[in-house]
Amino acid sequence: MKKILVALGGNALLRSGEKGSAEEQLYHVQETADHFLDLIQSGYSLLITHGNGPQVGSILLANEMAKEKIPPMPLDICGAESQGMIGYMIQRTVYNRLIRANIQKPVVTIVTQTLVDKNDIAFSHPTKPIGLYYTKDEADRIKKEKGWTMVEQTGKGFRRVVPSPEPLDIVEGPLIKKLYEEGAIVIACGGGGIPVIREGDGTLTGVEAVIDKDHTAAVLGKVTKMDVLVILTDVEKVAIHFGKPNQENLSKLSLDQAKEYLRSGEFAKGSMGPKVEAACKFIQEGGKRAIITSLEKCKEALQGKSGTHFFA
Repeated sequence: MKKILVALGGNALLRSGEKGSAEEQLYHVQETADHFLDLIQSGYSLLITHGNGPQVGSILLANEMAKEKIPPMPLDICGAESQGMIGYMIQRTVYNRLIRANIQKPVVTIVTQTLVDKNDIAFSHPTKPIGLYYTKDEADRIKKEKGWTMVEQTGKGFRRVVPSPEPLDIVEGPLIKKLYEEGAIVIACGGGGIPVIREGDGTLTGVEAVIDKDHTAAVLGKVTKMDVLVILTDVEKVAIHFGKPNQENLSKLSLDQAKEYLRSGEFAKGSMGPKVEAACKFIQEGGKRAIITSLEKCKEALQGKSGTHFFA
């Protein structure tokens, strides 16, 4: 079996302009599961991780709207909720595809904790926008009442920002690896994992933060000793001069070239930047191949016919 870690974007399950109903998301999950089944039938053994941006945003909105009747949950618990919800949809749908294809293979979701450093500079410099937009008066009140860091986003209002620390390790990593090696399709580290810090006595404490899912994918790939990391996004290839007349799509990208493009600002910090960083980190940590491509082109990319391939 060819071992691959597939990192699926949260927006692949909930598209712009949609309301986020279960029916909408399941429809997209079914499309995704069709592609996964094709990969499995082609001899690939899948470990799956996914984003949760739109989904955890909806959970935070529900918390905010119901706060007078139901106590809102902290961000780490909201992340856990999104892991269970998305994981269940992928798990059930992939399982059903396997049953119909007469393939006997277990599928399991692991609610995953990702270890971060409590001294990470990100905790003193929150940068990740989440949740609702507020007026200045609302933002001032919330900042005073809850101690949240609020920033203005031009033309949209004020929004909460939270720390985005670097992932160090996967708490459930050994279990994920064991299940995978025993033949299960494992869904893990949803939304970058639930951020936790380790206390002096070895116990874990959840923290109010959001970890970049692609950075976590690189750590998960290292912990589970994956051969290939495939980061799925909404474009077939990474591009420089994106959106300009001289846009150039890249089929291959060396680590040195990628780092130079990152330094020069070619890849946006909120979109392609973290994906390129994760691909580089995976290769640096011993991974054999890292690919960025779209879900529709995933199989072709694994065959070397599409996508952007990273090399040392």
